[in-house]
Amino acid sequence: MRVDEFDFELPEDRIALRPAEPRDAARLLVVRPGEDLADRTVRDLPDLLEPGDVLVLNDTKVIPARLHARRTRGEAVAGLEILLHKREGAGRWRAFARPAKKLVPGDTLVFGEEGAEVGTLEARVVEKGEGGDVVLDFALAGPDLDMAVVRLGEMPLPPYIAGKRAADDRDASDYQTIYAREAGAVAAPTAGLHFTDDLFRRLEARGIARHFVTLHVGAGTFLPVKAQDTTEHRMHAEWGTITAQTADALNAARARGSRIVAVGTTSLRLLESAVAEDGTIPPFSGDTDIFITPGFRFRAVDALMTNFHLPRSTLMMLVCAFAGIDTMRGAYAHAIREGYRFYSFGDSSLLLRAHDAGSEPGRS
Repeated sequence: MRVDEFDFELPEDRIALRPAEPRDAARLLVVRPGEDLADRTVRDLPDLLEPGDVLVLNDTKVIPARLHARRTRGEAVAGLEILLHKREGAGRWRAFARPAKKLVPGDTLVFGEEGAEVGTLEARVVEKGEGGDVVLDFALAGPDLDMAVVRLGEMPLPPYIAGKRAADDRDASDYQTIYAREAGAVAAPTAGLHFTDDLFRRLEARGIARHFVTLHVGAGTFLPVKAQDTTEHRMHAEWGTITAQTADALNAARARGSRIVAVGTTSLRLLESAVAEDGTIPPFSGDTDIFITPGFRFRAVDALMTNFHLPRSTLMMLVCAFAGIDTMRGAYAHAIREGYRFYSFGDSSLLLRAHDAGSEPGRS
């Protein structure tokens, strides 16, 4: 499909720079097949779902993955920004470097300042790919490396926020779900940012269970699709896991006819990566680079809660695959017209589809 089919114009003032307060006060656009759009709020979620429905949430935890480095060759010193995006070993990370043209394999990078209280950290460039992608071997490994990154790194706000304001102390909590526990993401699973303890209590009282999966969201989620056709785009791999306990619970829910509601595209992508042809969900652990576009057959997920995504992005393609291109065009036009807030700190949507419905066929 042509990538420009997923384009739209968004006024700059609709990009949210801070989350709603409280979190569940955010607006929620409800999109049901064959029905009018409904303007609600996230705190209405218990009334919008049915007893027996099961929420699947991504419990990944964002790490302070933006680092500042110095590369020294003789007397020449160059400053770089490094954004970690996928761990490949105890002491090895794949990262985006800017400006990458200043690096070659074999270069040594130093993070932090000599004599500073937070100390320094070194890494060697062992591989250089396309688009600023590099592989770094750090002098530390395991928990020691993790603690050094926490000391030296910054919260990696999305570029559409970082370009408008600097990161601050609030972001350490604002850009993290209240249930984050598995460190490793460099971008938040943003649909989950809307949940509060009170909302969880009300969902539980309604008979709506919740289960957790882990997908460490990479910085590739923010990369623009530069190809003209979706068949030419390559996704960056992300690591995820579904435990046997979670898989059993989801299969039991499906067997009794309950709906599986993915909170966020990351949860959906992981479930649809793991699901078998017959719709059962086995335990899973490994990388996924699944790319969902219109025409995809969904086997695991019946409903999706998700924020509003960037034009021409892989996530815009995913929601169009889930609910239909024309449906989502109408939903986004409505959201823009009605003043919804967009992107990571913005409002959300609830996309529901019939149990027996596939995705709307994509147009060529």
